[in-house]
Amino acid sequence: MALESDDDLEPGVDVNRCRQCNKEEGDSKRMQCDLCDAWFHLTCSGLLSDATMNEDFYLNTMESPVKVYIYHVKKSDRGDGHKKKMAWLLRDLRTVDGKSPEKPTAEFDLLFEKVYKWMASSVEDKETFISSLWRLSHRFLIQKPDFINIPERLLEDIKDPHMLREKSQSVDDISIEGEDYQALSAKEESDLELLMSECQVAISNAEVFTEQLSKQLSVLDGANIHSIMGSEDQVLNLMRLLDDGIREAEQIENKLDSYDNILASVKEQMEVMRDKDTLLTVRNSNHQRLLEELENLQKKLDLDLKYMQALMDGDLTTSQGIKECTEAAQALYQCMNADIHPSLCKLGAVEEQQKYFKKLLASFSKRLIHHLNNLFIHHGNEMGETLSRYAGDIRMPQHNLIHRELVIYADLMLWLKKVDEPVFHELSSVYMGSIKKLYTREISDFMESAKQKLVTAKDSKGKLGASTLPRLTGSSTSLTKIEARGCSGSSHSVDSSGLKYGSELDIAMRSIFDQVLEKVLSELERVCIAEQDFCFKFFHLIDKNQPSEENPHKESGPHGEVASEAESEVWVAKQTYSTADSEYITENLGEGLMQKRPTVTNRMRQINDQVREMMAKLFPLLEDELDNFLTHADRQDGMYSMYMLVRMSQHVINNQDMSSYLSKTFGNCLIKVKRNFDKYIETMMQAVKETKVSKKTRCGIISFVHNFEDFANLAEAIFRGSDRHADLDKAYTKLVGVVFEQIDRVANEHQKTPKEVVLMENFHRLFSTLSHLKNACLENDRKVAKKRYIDSLNAYTVNLLGRPLEKLHIFFEGVEARKSAGVKYEEVGYQLAFSKQELRKVIKEYPGKEVKKNLEHLNKKVEKQLCEEENLIQVVWHEMQKLFIKEYKYYDDMMCRCYPDSNITLDFTIDDVLQYFSDIAQAH
Repeated sequence: MALESDDDLEPGVDVNRCRQCNKEEGDSKRMQCDLCDAWFHLTCSGLLSDATMNEDFYLNTMESPVKVYIYHVKKSDRGDGHKKKMAWLLRDLRTVDGKSPEKPTAEFDLLFEKVYKWMASSVEDKETFISSLWRLSHRFLIQKPDFINIPERLLEDIKDPHMLREKSQSVDDISIEGEDYQALSAKEESDLELLMSECQVAISNAEVFTEQLSKQLSVLDGANIHSIMGSEDQVLNLMRLLDDGIREAEQIENKLDSYDNILASVKEQMEVMRDKDTLLTVRNSNHQRLLEELENLQKKLDLDLKYMQALMDGDLTTSQGIKECTEAAQALYQCMNADIHPSLCKLGAVEEQQKYFKKLLASFSKRLIHHLNNLFIHHGNEMGETLSRYAGDIRMPQHNLIHRELVIYADLMLWLKKVDEPVFHELSSVYMGSIKKLYTREISDFMESAKQKLVTAKDSKGKLGASTLPRLTGSSTSLTKIEARGCSGSSHSVDSSGLKYGSELDIAMRSIFDQVLEKVLSELERVCIAEQDFCFKFFHLIDKNQPSEENPHKESGPHGEVASEAESEVWVAKQTYSTADSEYITENLGEGLMQKRPTVTNRMRQINDQVREMMAKLFPLLEDELDNFLTHADRQDGMYSMYMLVRMSQHVINNQDMSSYLSKTFGNCLIKVKRNFDKYIETMMQAVKETKVSKKTRCGIISFVHNFEDFANLAEAIFRGSDRHADLDKAYTKLVGVVFEQIDRVANEHQKTPKEVVLMENFHRLFSTLSHLKNACLENDRKVAKKRYIDSLNAYTVNLLGRPLEKLHIFFEGVEARKSAGVKYEEVGYQLAFSKQELRKVIKEYPGKEVKKNLEHLNKKVEKQLCEEENLIQVVWHEMQKLFIKEYKYYDDMMCRCYPDSNITLDFTIDDVLQYFSDIAQAH
């Protein structure tokens, strides 16, 4: 047990001594007080013995002002100190129970706010601890605890609160007196020497000296007694005064003790009052917080009377009534979802208010659902605008009025989605089921009208330009007008009047079909995007906090006027997401079709699925009707597949936003159109393979070469500026390969026209066509066509011209043979068969007139074999001229080598040959 006191150490007291036993260090361990820095032996302070220091024990400490604590401490794990576990005030101790006053036991109980049971390591440790509690309670407490079942010898009767301190001080004084040593002063030493000098026997005989001193002391004592007896009265007076002073001191001390008792009681009362004041402060603070919490709770659960009235009887047919009902519904939602602590929700008033709110919510939601349900069914059963209104044009009815009437309920739909999502979805299903009927009827009529427009235009034949074309052109975009769509390209329409790939009727019908197709797709796009945007806003498929970027353009009205801002807010197509170019991915649609789409997050994918599901229910037959229309058009003319491929691709790109239902629908139709286009190319290839050419007349340019040229010119006009040109390039590659093969087939089979002429003329035309296309993918084919044309031209020229001076040619062939046999050129003329005379005979057979006559006959033969359409006669004639001059130079060179200085030459010169060819060409 270690005691901590608020008393300062007495002056002159060694701080290293134990304050209890006033001894220095011994074998026992010690403990220092944290407040007064005094040291105590563990055994002196009442703690357990050294052997039990590793066990739990109790520590009694005091601090200034005097406030005694009882600590439950435990030795730390490192073994060099102790740490506190629990603490109690000594004045909170109510009872100390020693269990038995006669039977020694180490158990005892301490009663604070509850009973704590303890087990000491020994009976002596228990008695030391209880004795310390007894002394400290009588020293510092007014209301002392009860000590029961404790031996009387442990309970000391302490009347003076400061007895322990005085006892400790007396022990200190005795210890100090027994240990102090004081030396003789100089005066005392001189008197002692003088006394010893007066007695001569003091040094030699101590007994005599002692006896002499005793006699002198007796004499002095007697003198003192006589003197004292003489002043007896004064002594009595002094004793009386001392007695009076003692009595007064005792009275003062008693008063001081009483004052101390009073002050101690006052101090304790003040502490009690301070504790009570603290409790009052806490209580007032709690009351204030409770009041604030209740006021806050009241504000959160207080619904204005006007809102209650609007929820119960609000008008849902007028704009003002809907606005009031919306505000009331939002206020009700805030009250029902207020941030209230769970414990407050158990209050009876809160539960009653929440029940009232639920009842009010159920009543209003039921009334709202009934009203919207009737409204949806009413609009679904309406006939709406019919196509008869647009008898002169192809146009789908607009639903401006329906959207404008329903959009004012958008906030109430959002409120319904929050409070009762299943009912919200049921109401959405009612809307989709009702409006689906309207759209199904309108799309079916619209598609039939478009088909009828094509049939009427075809039947009217020559009247197309005067009646149908102006209206269609005024309402459709050009085939390559892509700038407004975000793509680059020329902005001119396909004018098929200049192309001859088909009859005049077919050319006119293709132009009309292109315009009708664009009108159909534009109208479907307008209606679907308007409905999709309305669904986004009305059914809140995107949170209001979701960032969005609206399209700045506005939709034209039914009569061409621009819609107002309030109207366009509902059904103008909006860009749901703003996506950078780097955020696009390329998707394979199949059939060789590639499409760019923005990257999709999980949130976007969830929204896209909702949009497509809703739009699929609103337009269940859209894809089928569009597919039927495209199939109908493809059956009329296979060339339509090119128009459809380009137009459909443009609209797929325009609607490539993943949240668009129309993008998926157009994408599916685009796949089917691509298949139709591939089938059309296959049909063309098969037609080329099955082409039969008349063998009774000269061949000329084969029909499928003409058709390929017309097809290429028309296709280039259709696909100019389109991103589907790659599909056309693949078709070119296939077609050109088949055309090359079939030209060879026809050339081999034709009997009237030489093979070289067929190859030369058709490959020349094909080379010209490919050069005009300037297509990089056809560059290799263009080079092949050019090579085949040149090879055919050379072969035909050589075969036709043959040996214009045949005997002369045979003569020099013999000369070459002799040269090969080892004869020199200069020695050839000495041989009889190749003498100068023989050479002159051969030259005489080819005079200039005869040569010119042969050339005229050859020119007539060329004119007869070549067709005028390709106009290659001059090319062939020029090539023959080059070949003839080459032969002439060869003969002249051989004569100079073999017959030098003989002056032997032909009858005509090179200038004469050139003049012959020029005269013949001008004549024909």
